[in-house]
Amino acid sequence: MNNSKIAIIGMGYVGLPLAVEFAKKYQVVGFDINKSRIADLRKGKDCTLEITRESLNAVNVGSLKSLHTKGLWLTDDLAEIKQANFYIVTVPTPVDKNNKPDLTPLYKASESVGKVLSKNDIVVYESTVYPGATEEECVPVLEQFSGLTFNKDFFVGYSPERINPGDKEHTVLKILKVTSGSTPETGEKVDAIYKSVITAGTHLAPSIKVAEAAKVIENSQRDINIAFVNELSKIFNLMDIDTAEVLEAAGTKWNFLKFSPGLVGGHCIGVDPYYLAESAIKLGYNPEIILAGRRLNDSMGPYVAQETVKLMIAKDIPVKGSKVLVLGITFKENCPDIRNSRVIDIIKELQSFNCNVEVYDPWASEESVKKEYNLDLIKDKINLSSNYDSVVMAVSHNEFLGINISKYVNKKHVIFDVKGILPKKASDKRL
Repeated sequence: MNNSKIAIIGMGYVGLPLAVEFAKKYQVVGFDINKSRIADLRKGKDCTLEITRESLNAVNVGSLKSLHTKGLWLTDDLAEIKQANFYIVTVPTPVDKNNKPDLTPLYKASESVGKVLSKNDIVVYESTVYPGATEEECVPVLEQFSGLTFNKDFFVGYSPERINPGDKEHTVLKILKVTSGSTPETGEKVDAIYKSVITAGTHLAPSIKVAEAAKVIENSQRDINIAFVNELSKIFNLMDIDTAEVLEAAGTKWNFLKFSPGLVGGHCIGVDPYYLAESAIKLGYNPEIILAGRRLNDSMGPYVAQETVKLMIAKDIPVKGSKVLVLGITFKENCPDIRNSRVIDIIKELQSFNCNVEVYDPWASEESVKKEYNLDLIKDKINLSSNYDSVVMAVSHNEFLGINISKYVNKKHVIFDVKGILPKKASDKRL
């Protein structure tokens, strides 16, 4: 363990925080194919806002050759990770337009690692996959490009990421880490390396498949529970009952699970269940509850838009040509991550009613939003109009707490507070 040289593939929300922590004790090379990302990180700039400039500069020693005992070197040059003997893959695992697992980034990362792999090296995957994917999909790629034999010349492990973007309390060191290895000895080595930095401790799973399965059910469980309260929200809306008040009352029971209705996006909860479902379908089993939860949660964006339109009609506000302001485009509060944000579903549904939709989000990147969703973002608050017919508060950024909506709306208007951040009487409806 003392002579471990670590290479982390993928410097995103998962890989960068991990690299910074490992670099405090080990020689670490952080690799990413995105040249501009590496250039920014070398300057101490992290667009994900997960790592401060001070923290990054404290471990970035600036020279690969100077990594004698510990420190971080950032690179987009594959040759510079060849010196490592412990590789950690943290690339994203999204779904395609049909909600099928897209392992392309994982294949590409495995190919890269395979090209520099040496005898006795260990490759650990943190990317979310379905049970069996590490050994059945990734290992053959490693063997093909390295010319080495699995569990003889090299070994693999799996330690699912548990990063919560934007959460400054539950950071990588404070979340217990599940570990595993392709052999008992490899499992012990992987566990020991993670345990040396993760203050919350580790849990060594008996196999890679168990660790993979544990990851996908973590977020599938949350997805299903959120789907339940989202359905309750729809039902209570028909009954003219405030869902938040119902959940508050029910929450007084000691074993009531506290979940809130809302949009379910991001790269974990809104994606991982599809990986488990796909695995089950391949085995001939139709996962009814998992997919039902996904359908319900994916319906919430259009539902919010449709309810907003109904309220406009009830107030005799012309829908066609109306001006609607959507506050927030990121997938969660106080975080710049726009991946798989379901706010776009609200926007598209409103546009289908011929509403003119404007979006304001002080956290999101204008360039990223344009590239991902082809939307022109209002970045500066002073550019907001003062005559919106409706406002949809989609994300509960701190900047929106206590916002004076009256400054931006017509006398007749609709406010839909998705996250319930306004006082109850200040909005027309909330989930």
